[in-house]
Amino acid sequence: MIQYKAFIASSLDGFIARSDGSIDWLTSNEYTLENNDLGYSSFMQGIDCIVMGRTTFETVLSFESYPFASVPVYVLTRNPEYKFESDYPIFIFHGKLKDLTSHLEKNKFKAAYVDGGLVIQSFIKEQMLNEIIVTKIPVLLGSGLSLFGYLAQEQKLEHIQTSTFANGFVQSEYHFK
Repeated sequence: MIQYKAFIASSLDGFIARSDGSIDWLTSNEYTLENNDLGYSSFMQGIDCIVMGRTTFETVLSFESYPFASVPVYVLTRNPEYKFESDYPIFIFHGKLKDLTSHLEKNKFKAAYVDGGLVIQSFIKEQMLNEIIVTKIPVLLGSGLSLFGYLAQEQKLEHIQTSTFANGFVQSEYHFK
């Protein structure tokens, strides 16, 4: 059975991006820790593929270099016309999350990194997210794209661990019950 895991940063007031989608506040030199990726490399070692939304994917494409050259990326979109051609292992997926799960398990994937606010919210809504690591950044944005949206019912989580960093970041890991 595949495990779905999220690794994401948010402002202290719970936003993952500004209202226009910008993450400039997150990539500020002010927060750089030399030789410390906050556990991201370790997290990625246990990941077989990435599942992200189209908007997050297009943000990733704007990075100086594409960071997932050797990891299959499944881009979720509701737009059946959306296409993307690449030499990298990038797949556009238009179906339901349960269909995606069947496809990934058929391909022997054991762990998927779920990225993007709306995609994370969809996995939580469907009670399919197994684990989330949230790194709180010491900034208040006041508005923007929320990490967590409306839930029809509460979701209980088990706290696994919390770490603090010299730049003021606080990172907590939770498993969904």
